Amino acid sequence: MADKWADYIITAVRFNLAGTHIQAVQIRADNGDTTGLATETTRAQIVTSLEAGTTFCTATKGSDGNWHKGATVKIVVLDNEKYICTKADGTKKDNLDNLPTF
Repeated sequence: MADKWADYIITAVRFNLAGTHIQAVQIRADNGDTTGLATETTRAQIVTSLEAGTTFCTATKGSDGNWHKGATVKIVVLDNEKYICTKADGTKKDNLDNLPTF
């Protein structure tokens, strides 16, 4: 990493038992040249943070050991429920660049 991509990067996801949507994510502070330690937070907390102006993007670790930027994370509302996604595709299944699960 060199330039700051967002306030936080999302590096892993955990789905609900049915596998229909994200229940929690692992986030790391984006410090520009480095990232913070991974912490777990809920989808609802990410939604609240996004609404408050905090920015998130996805990132994956490459075979070179470096983080590689994915896409910007947004909120989409379906059936009065807020979901996090990288593209609004009209489905409730959150799509965060096929991040690893934890």
